[in-house]
Amino acid sequence: MKDSASILLVDDDWHLVQSMAEWLREIGHTVQVADCIEGAKASQDQTRFDLVITDLRLQGEDGFELISHTRLRHPESTVLVMTGYATPDTAVEAIKAGAFDLLTKPLIDDELSLAIDRAVSQRDIALENQQLRQRLDRRSGLENILSHDYRMLKIFDVIDSIADARASILITGENGTGKSMIARAIHERSQRRGNPFVEVACGALPDNLLESELFGHVKGAFTGASVDRIGKFQLADKGTLFLDEIGTASTAMQVKLLRVLQEFQFEQLGGTRTHSVDTRVILATNDDLSKSVNEGRFRQDLYYRINVVNIVLPSLRERVGDIPLLVNHFLREAAETCGREMDGFDQQAMAVLQSYRWPGNVRQLQNVVERAVLLARGDHLTVEDLPPELLGRAADPMAASMGDGDSAMMMHPLTMTPTSFQGKSLREALEVPEREIILHSLRQHNWNRAATADALEINRTTLYKKMKRLALDDPRLQFAYDG
Repeated sequence: MKDSASILLVDDDWHLVQSMAEWLREIGHTVQVADCIEGAKASQDQTRFDLVITDLRLQGEDGFELISHTRLRHPESTVLVMTGYATPDTAVEAIKAGAFDLLTKPLIDDELSLAIDRAVSQRDIALENQQLRQRLDRRSGLENILSHDYRMLKIFDVIDSIADARASILITGENGTGKSMIARAIHERSQRRGNPFVEVACGALPDNLLESELFGHVKGAFTGASVDRIGKFQLADKGTLFLDEIGTASTAMQVKLLRVLQEFQFEQLGGTRTHSVDTRVILATNDDLSKSVNEGRFRQDLYYRINVVNIVLPSLRERVGDIPLLVNHFLREAAETCGREMDGFDQQAMAVLQSYRWPGNVRQLQNVVERAVLLARGDHLTVEDLPPELLGRAADPMAASMGDGDSAMMMHPLTMTPTSFQGKSLREALEVPEREIILHSLRQHNWNRAATADALEINRTTLYKKMKRLALDDPRLQFAYDG
């Protein structure tokens, strides 16, 4: 016997059922007995059983009723059937009804033990599959969002919590951080996933066209409106509407959005009929809306309406430990698209990628990897396959005329040139070499902060503050590719 099981034994032959129960207990199983269907059902209501072993004839009752009841009310239990009147048709009928196996009386101990072992194994496989499906379901909609960063893992938990809430959600973060992907993940995790996900880039449309795009218009509403047209709110009915770049909406549009978000009612452009929708709205912006409110560029009442749940996406420079994971993913995609086999980036190139500040975030990283794959001469990618801006020589006219030795001196991503700090304050410009020095020292001292502070001749409190400000406090960074 492989595993013990909790068993409900059902037979109207009381001497037989007691004898079988005693033997099953001796070999390690937990057994309860019943001599009729009602007694069996009462036991099932009180106890969860791994197995139900039942005769097909029970004091004039039909054992198929118990099979059907178990399958419907207690699907976690596996049913074994035993009968002294087995025929091929009986076996087929029992299996169709939901039985796992059929045994013929008189039962042989080894045969019964083997059947129980098979049933328990089947139960374990079914449980494992169920757990796997649950894990996959938990990740549904998140499969394209790659991260081990603790900030992103917290965001995944928030997505699970708010997936089915109707309240508006505001996603904020820099350009390229994946706001659209997060919005789609929320939709895919919700009960609305079978209905449309509609995306509108508000900043790409002038105000009059945006109103028509969102609410639709009637024929003759404006020049060129030759037919009625439904808007995105109606297209996303029962589903999700994602409004990107909401910070660009005009004051007039903000008023109309406030009404529809409060009442889920609106009129089409040029129309008088009021339409009602059941649309879940997710909004995104890279603007500081609280600052826009203070400056009078964004309505305070709309801000409070859309800011019920705020998901703040970290920049890529705040999740440096994710860069190798993302690079490998983008590398596989680009190589497959180009029909090439690539070995990946060497340690020096990976160090460059992890040290760069990534103003364009994940989108920029993806473009850099795709460019490297397209332009690479070999299968192994090096710093020479990276764009100049990552190497700190974006506008240096002497770089092209330098020899290999001089060029190697400029390969470090944090080398400063006049163009690399244009438009930056002195503090912002100094952050780049400061971060390089601290990161290098931390790695030299195996991330011992006390030793690093001593080596840099600063106190530990100052080091901690600088690490936090320069996004070096991520505990996963010390396990990242350090070149």
